[in-house]
Amino acid sequence: MSVDHHDLDQLTGIRSGKPSFYIEYLASAERLRRVIHALDRISRALVRTTEGPGTLVRSVAEAAADHLTAHWVVFALADGALPEAAPRHLVLGPAGDEIDAADPELPPWVVTHLQAVRSGRGHRHEDGGAASAERADRGTDVEHDPHHLHVPVHLDGDVVGEIVAWTGADRAIDATDASVLRVLAGQTAAALQNSALHQRTMRLYGETSRHAEDLAARNEQLQRTRDALTVARQREVLDSERHRIARELHDSVTQYALSAGMQIEVVRSEIRDERQRERLETAKALTRRAVEQLRSAIYALNHSGDRGPQSLPAMLEELSTVHMPSDLRVEVRIEGRPVALSSAAERSLFRVAGEALFNAAVHAEASVAVVRLAYRKDRLVLSVSDDGTGDPEHVRRSLRVAAAGDLNGSHRGLVNMAERAREIGGSLRIRRAPQGGIRVEVGVPLGAAGACPGPVAPAETTSHNPEEAGSRS
Repeated sequence: MSVDHHDLDQLTGIRSGKPSFYIEYLASAERLRRVIHALDRISRALVRTTEGPGTLVRSVAEAAADHLTAHWVVFALADGALPEAAPRHLVLGPAGDEIDAADPELPPWVVTHLQAVRSGRGHRHEDGGAASAERADRGTDVEHDPHHLHVPVHLDGDVVGEIVAWTGADRAIDATDASVLRVLAGQTAAALQNSALHQRTMRLYGETSRHAEDLAARNEQLQRTRDALTVARQREVLDSERHRIARELHDSVTQYALSAGMQIEVVRSEIRDERQRERLETAKALTRRAVEQLRSAIYALNHSGDRGPQSLPAMLEELSTVHMPSDLRVEVRIEGRPVALSSAAERSLFRVAGEALFNAAVHAEASVAVVRLAYRKDRLVLSVSDDGTGDPEHVRRSLRVAAAGDLNGSHRGLVNMAERAREIGGSLRIRRAPQGGIRVEVGVPLGAAGACPGPVAPAETTSHNPEEAGSRS
């Protein structure tokens, strides 16, 4: 900023050391004291740039009012100048209070000057000439009215606003006061611009921070999506392989097993030896069992990847409708509020139910079987009851023999059921069923079965007859 030598002369005052100038010396000392106080107040006002333009504007107006002991102070910016600065104007009254520009109690001369400054005509006065503008720019208005002062606010050579003040009858404005306010006005424009830039920077920083957070959230979402796509691709590969294996089992192994069963039936019809016929009957039953197990495996391969994890009640529903022989009617009953178990425990119970149903159909020649899944307070009980011809005592004895060492593999299904029950912390019991056949029961403590806290949706009690279920290959 260029140095105004006129203002320096006004601020320093005394230029002679002769005794005849003692009175001027005293006046200059008082003026210097006032100037130092004013400059201190101005510096404290201007350092509030970071608090925002509003705080800065009020501090500037208060500094001017304090230095002049002014009754009225107007700070205003011309329309279009410093567009980011706000507020655009401020009026301080005799008590130092901020007064709204639309207040009807505002003196008319204050309103006139405020409107003139805002329209860009404030630095030109009543005569409208260049001389008047020069007087205003130099502060020489005090020569015409020692109680009224206009000080233009310059920025880059342009007048962007004004500080206008009125003092009372006991306070005359001199050239020193005008110089002080010009210093204040000259620094105010730059401070306002810096304050506006600071506010804009803070807004941009806030927007940048929000954008960064948004990008981080989107990146995390994309990462989750990518992980999900990777899992989906892996699942697709596994599903494709499962379907391929299921087709191979259906088109080759199952057909061979069915052909073997047909051949056994043909040979059995031609043999008269009752003992040989019984052996062929056993072979036929084993073939039939193998076909049913293959169908169960094929169904599991075709559906395990498509439907995701299923609850034990839902698996039992599918077991009763799809995997059983067509001449066995199966009812599924769920008691209590279902509780999710570990996947290993549910698979083991599912296999026990499947083995028990198959035994009821193949060995006990049952026509009806009831699968009951009872969720109790701290225990789960799975039972399969049938109306077949089985004898509980004979089955228990066969289980003991097979568990002790069954060399030819007979009754391996009974041993597998007992082992599965033990693996999940439960026990297997075989009793007489209310329907007259055999009741296979597995009791498992819920804690041992890996019960999860969340309940699962209960399955409905259903009954499936041969016409509804059918036999699927």
